[in-house]
Amino acid sequence: MELKYLQQITATLNLSLKQVNSIVALQEEGATIPFIARYRKEATGNLDEVQIGAVIEQVKYFSELTKRKETILKTIEEAGKLTPELRKRIEDCIDATVLEDIYLPYKPKRKTKATIAIEKGLEPLAKMIFDQQSFNPEEEASKFINENVKDTTEALQGARDIMAEWMAENEQARNTIRKLFQEEAKLSSRALLSKKEE
Repeated sequence: MELKYLQQITATLNLSLKQVNSIVALQEEGATIPFIARYRKEATGNLDEVQIGAVIEQVKYFSELTKRKETILKTIEEAGKLTPELRKRIEDCIDATVLEDIYLPYKPKRKTKATIAIEKGLEPLAKMIFDQQSFNPEEEASKFINENVKDTTEALQGARDIMAEWMAENEQARNTIRKLFQEEAKLSSRALLSKKEE
């Protein structure tokens, strides 16, 4: 396992690198959590089963993250969109959610309303509206009417679909919304009228 992951585990669980390395080595040799806790106290610094289990869970998480990175890098490279900067961001990433946010714009998609609108040639209209250029949207949309786009309503809807996908795939926007939900979201529940007596 890469050193950056081991260091992350030590920081998250407030353990020493030696303790984490010992647990990883013992597990790779086939030792179980109860065995490590009872008979390898000197190697782990007297960690209990819960602490050892937490280390093993983290090791599993980062192993799966490494595999996912390999798949993502291969997919983006095959699409011809892998830049050195993007490769570095993916390789340096230590959070699965962040990794998926980075990958989202490059992920092969099924056909969406936005991809259909792009195929109809409405991306330049979406870009003009998105950039908030000063123009009459209806008038500009009329320039995109052709055999594939029947009227300005369809052109503007296609532009909206494209912009919606851009925003949904924007890493910064996703992080902002996620943070907002974590800080301010409220859950509420109530009994259904039909279940009130139960």
